Formats: sequence, structure tokens, C-alpha cells
Amino acid sequence: MSQLTRRRALGAAATALTGLVLTGFARTAGASSDHRTADTNHHEGHGGHAGHKGPQPFRETSRGRLIEGAPAHDGGHHGGYTVRVDGEDLHVMRNADSTWVSVINHYETFATPRAVARAAVIELQGSDLVPLV
Repeated sequence: MSQLTRRRALGAAATALTGLVLTGFARTAGASSDHRTADTNHHEGHGGHAGHKGPQPFRETSRGRLIEGAPAHDGGHHGGYTVRVDGEDLHVMRNADSTWVSVINHYETFATPRAVARAAVIELQGSDLVPLV
């Protein structure tokens, strides 16, 4: 006959807690991925039209923050594109598969610099973007 010991009770509680935590992370990850596909109707960066060499400039307000993006003046810096949140430079990088990442969302890829900027605003949660030195 099996008796419930303190060790078994703690093990069962730890297993249950781990399952709840992982379920919560999975739900959070699924909910936060919405902003990655929000830009699928934009014609940025696909190069299919004559005269379009990359992502087009943008300027909009997202969750009360001014986000801007435009080709970089030096051509090679940040994947050839500059993104700003409230006037502060958001460091972005274009990956080999033409997706984009930022210093804020370094492990998530996005289709366009606009999507990167919107995701950064969400992650900042009202905090100021601090310049990298």
C-alpha cells in the first residue's frame, strides 16, 4: 500500500505548478504572436514592384507612441533601415531570411520594420527606450 509522504506531496505539487506555468507561457506566446502577422497586407520589403528596393518609410502612432522608419542614410547600418520610437533609435537588424529583429524583441522575428516597432512598443509597456551606448 502506497503512503503519501511529504516528498511525494511536494513532488506532485511541483509537477502541477510546472504544468500550470508552462500552460500560461504557451497561452501568452500565442496571444503575443498576433502583432507579427498584422502587417501581412502591407507591401513592404517584397521588392515585387518597380522602384521598391526594401521596406517603405512609415510614421504612425502606436499605443500613444510615435514610431518612424526610413531607409538609413549610410546604407549599411541596421540592415539599411532606421527605426525610431518617440525619436529614440531602436536598433533593428535584418536577418538572412529577410525577417527583422530588434534589441527589444531579439528572439522574435517580424516581417517588416513597422511590425518590429509595434512589437517594441508593446514590450516597452510605456517605458522609455534607452539609447545603447
